[in-house]
Amino acid sequence: MSTPRISAVYHVRADDSTIEAQAKAIAVEQSVEMPLAAIDSDWVMENIVGRVESINRIGDGLFEVRVGLAVETTGLEAGQLINMLLGNTSIQDTVTLVDAEFPEAIFQAFRGPNLGIQGLRDACGAHGRAMTCSAIKPQGLSVAGLVQLAERFALGGPDYVKDDHGHADQAFSPFAERVPAIARAVARANASTGYRTRYVPNLNGNLDAMREQIRIARSEGIDTFMAPPMVCGFPTFHTLVRENPGCAFFSHPSMSGTPRIAPEFLHGKLFRLLGADAVIYTNYGGRFGFTKQTCQTLAHNATGAWGGLRGACPVPAGGMTQDRVAEMVDAYGQDVMLLIGGGLLLARENLTAETRAFVETVERLGAA
Repeated sequence: MSTPRISAVYHVRADDSTIEAQAKAIAVEQSVEMPLAAIDSDWVMENIVGRVESINRIGDGLFEVRVGLAVETTGLEAGQLINMLLGNTSIQDTVTLVDAEFPEAIFQAFRGPNLGIQGLRDACGAHGRAMTCSAIKPQGLSVAGLVQLAERFALGGPDYVKDDHGHADQAFSPFAERVPAIARAVARANASTGYRTRYVPNLNGNLDAMREQIRIARSEGIDTFMAPPMVCGFPTFHTLVRENPGCAFFSHPSMSGTPRIAPEFLHGKLFRLLGADAVIYTNYGGRFGFTKQTCQTLAHNATGAWGGLRGACPVPAGGMTQDRVAEMVDAYGQDVMLLIGGGLLLARENLTAETRAFVETVERLGAA
């Protein structure tokens, strides 16, 4: 009996005379990476060698190629999963991984988000509307300066306030000093206002360092974290999620533009599969080049029914401003977290009032 297979979907630039050979080359490269004539095992040929399932023209010189890859080759491990899906083929500039259809064994092994979008809503009491988030910036400020910013944000009542992804364990704001101080500042603000703002520290370093950072943060009552899977690695991100089943994790998009993976699949599905409860990505019309269709498809992939996994919350960001709040809610619906960072910080001494105005706008749009 043949082993279960993943159906990996690639877009391949080729012409009619070469596409069949290119498709077969992907199937071999992503499975055994050697001449098939040199394989003398019938079992390997039958069960391990990748299979070209279909080739369809989707444009001038562009084809969709589906390749069946044996689940067994992934070892049901996060790093090996992406290695088998793209691996050496990522070096081919004519090929992009755009999707994959996974059998049940993959969903059971990886399990997706711990809490999902509903758990994020429950944690901050945000129901029937979009959620709100902002970012503490810039790196380089002292711990005292970052604490002040965080408290001013929290007094405005956003659902989440997160570290900037540049905050690590630098000398000017060491993690072990910065994170407890910010956690206490946000707690003070919540106590004075009755809001339920949640603080999301950024994790960095190797696996042991990130485990210690989680321990420090957990001692302050923090249960939500952010990490960039493309920087720390798929296995590290997935391990942290599985080791902390009561915690939520935001994925950050840093370095996600480097691999040849469609963002709709990378953020909307792969990061969700690894356990991201919220997926931050660059919104259309901001500092980066995603189209509105790409962003909407990504959001649908993150929230839609898929393999029995909890839905992940889409978090469009990257140069967002208050005047686009209604537009974004119209584009994404209420199952979204709107992240405005620098656009609020421009308010300077009016930061708390501007943050409150952002939150109230989102609340009104939810009630409409």
